[in-house]
Amino acid sequence: MAFSGCMTCIDMQISPAMAKQHVGFGPDHTAGGPFPTQPAAASWPGVDAGAAAAECVDHQRRFRRRISNRESARRSRARKQRYLYELRDSAAVLERGNRDLAARAEAARGRLALALLANAALRAEAAALSRRLAAARRDLVLLGRLYAGAVAAGGVDGECCLGSTDTEQMVASLIA
Repeated sequence: MAFSGCMTCIDMQISPAMAKQHVGFGPDHTAGGPFPTQPAAASWPGVDAGAAAAECVDHQRRFRRRISNRESARRSRARKQRYLYELRDSAAVLERGNRDLAARAEAARGRLALALLANAALRAEAAALSRRLAAARRDLVLLGRLYAGAVAAGGVDGECCLGSTDTEQMVASLIA
């Protein structure tokens, strides 16, 4: 059964290119090729009208399926495009957030550096004060010994005379 067109192609008034894709038989069947444009299936010798009708229904189903598939592919491409736009928007938001976090981290690093400098200065000051305190304690111990020695040498009531020049110089250096 070599029949080039069906009533679907003719009834739906599809383009010649579509008709070629639809039927799948060589040259354009609407252009008046070797086959008639409107087949009269019943008038062809050896062609059953029922078989021709069944083939036509099959062509219609395939044609509708092809249109449905194209529509589905178009919707799928549109969904993919929307998803791509959403991903790009999301990437832009994440990049902005990343830049903000990087700026905040840089500011925190700057504050940390200032705090470390201030901490180092405070530690140095604490060490100097600790040294001065240790020296003052040593001086107090020495003064206490001097005072105890003077009290023992000079008087019962704690009155003493620090007449020695060495002792006076020592006391003056401790005070300074």
